[in-house]
Amino acid sequence: MKRPTFRLLTLCLSAFCAWTPAMAQDGFPSKTIKIVNNFAAGGPSDVLARSIGQVLAEKFKQAVIVENKPGAAGNLGADAVAKSPADGHTVLFSIDTTFTVNPHIYGKAMPFKNSDLRPVVIISSSGLMMAVNPATGIKSLKDFIAIGKGKGLTLSSAGNGAPGHLAAERLTDAAQIKITHIPYKGNSPAVTAVLSNEVDGGVLATSGLLPFVRSGKITGLAVTSSKRSRLAPELPTVAELGMKELEQDILYLALVPSATPEAAVQKLQAGILEALKRPEMESRLSSLDMVIEGQTGAEASKRLAETSERYGKLVRATGMKVE
Repeated sequence: MKRPTFRLLTLCLSAFCAWTPAMAQDGFPSKTIKIVNNFAAGGPSDVLARSIGQVLAEKFKQAVIVENKPGAAGNLGADAVAKSPADGHTVLFSIDTTFTVNPHIYGKAMPFKNSDLRPVVIISSSGLMMAVNPATGIKSLKDFIAIGKGKGLTLSSAGNGAPGHLAAERLTDAAQIKITHIPYKGNSPAVTAVLSNEVDGGVLATSGLLPFVRSGKITGLAVTSSKRSRLAPELPTVAELGMKELEQDILYLALVPSATPEAAVQKLQAGILEALKRPEMESRLSSLDMVIEGQTGAEASKRLAETSERYGKLVRATGMKVE
């Protein structure tokens, strides 16, 4: 009797061990979801994370918290998520340059590999605005280039490797002007630097600059998107001003550790895509000058890889580096 009983127990335990992971996946989420935004609070990615987080909390009936972990152009927050448990309960909300620019300028100093994280959804995209403090006397891109060729200019960005850094290097190369790049820990502090005249200007997220452009405290010059901004249609595109090579978009995306179970990834993906279909979310994204994207899986990975290849060529051509 002892031997059959032991055998039966062994079979039961084996069945339980095989059943448990499946139940864990099917039961996602089973605890609080933490969204890590790898840039400073108040910026576009932070607003996006909190807006979508509210929808996920409603859908999953679980608490969703947002933690801001800025630094090293998004590397600190991305590394924290890459090293977190791969169970779907820790999600990174980031911009693409953490994965498309940083590997090219940080090299061996990168604390993680792109392969450590997988995209869940490319949520949205937006252009940037070139803007300056009125004290510079600059009224147009032509003025900007003229002063840049003379005494030179200082431009803020959301960090080394951030979109504004890439834009500054592109401007230096395309217009043959002198620009000193000053990195900050996010879009909001970079905008504040322009506002306080700590720097001459910046190429930053339109939504962060616009209130100050409207009040006359900052002068908008142009946008880097292929079409004029819905928020600032009076500003020309860089292509309209004869500098199409400066066109640049930011991609906003959600990612999880690569080993995250497919069931959890699919649920997160479905929740985010559902959020993007809500009228209030479309309105919120419009207020951030964002266009809904919604690419997932292989399509999202391919787009990131193509963008990384394009930016890698620019980094090598401009000599862009960590300061």
